Amino acid sequence: MAQIAEDLFLLLLDNASAQPALDGARRGHVLAAASLLDLALDCRVRPAVDGERAPAGRLVALDTEGPVDPVAAPALAMLQSRPLRPGTAIKKLGRHTEERLIAHLEQTGQIRRTVESTRRFGKTVSYPLTGRGRVGPARQALTSALFEGASPAPATAAVITVLHAVDGLGALLSLNDRGWRWVHARAGEIAGGSWVDESPSALPEVNLAVTAATVRQALAQLT
Repeated sequence: MAQIAEDLFLLLLDNASAQPALDGARRGHVLAAASLLDLALDCRVRPAVDGERAPAGRLVALDTEGPVDPVAAPALAMLQSRPLRPGTAIKKLGRHTEERLIAHLEQTGQIRRTVESTRRFGKTVSYPLTGRGRVGPARQALTSALFEGASPAPATAAVITVLHAVDGLGALLSLNDRGWRWVHARAGEIAGGSWVDESPSALPEVNLAVTAATVRQALAQLT
């Protein structure tokens, strides 16, 4: 399951309009980055290091057996073709990742598509959640990590990391200046990988943190 990308998109839909928050360009970028981080958590991609055939910092595909989630499969296939700079991968994937997420979440019954016609705006498409069994815990995990100092699970840390990189946490939170100062400081700690030191970590979590470091730098440059 593409937990990071799916959780992120569901959180962006969790509002009164049932339309994804965050402007289209940043949304495309963070969803693409999230699909890459899903692969990293599954130990299927990582950044190359000095001494490898691919230039250091490029994302490379790893030879890992097992089924691949359909949302992340195009990202893996692209990197299997050739290593790419994180920014290049994000821009390429950003064109269609949201479409794949919508189709998958509809197919699995987590959202439904609603089309309304109005004289002023033409057709308006929204995607109401069919339940809060998933987005509720995801939102609680995010707020606990940001406001209560809880050690975030890998997926929560990844969601915070990509949103922080594009200054996109405002799509999920409404705070005063003092609250934002707190959130930006805490989100920066998490984006920097502090969550790995806060809890017992295995190889998938370490690989996610290492990959997230390169991905968030690319996101910041694309913003």
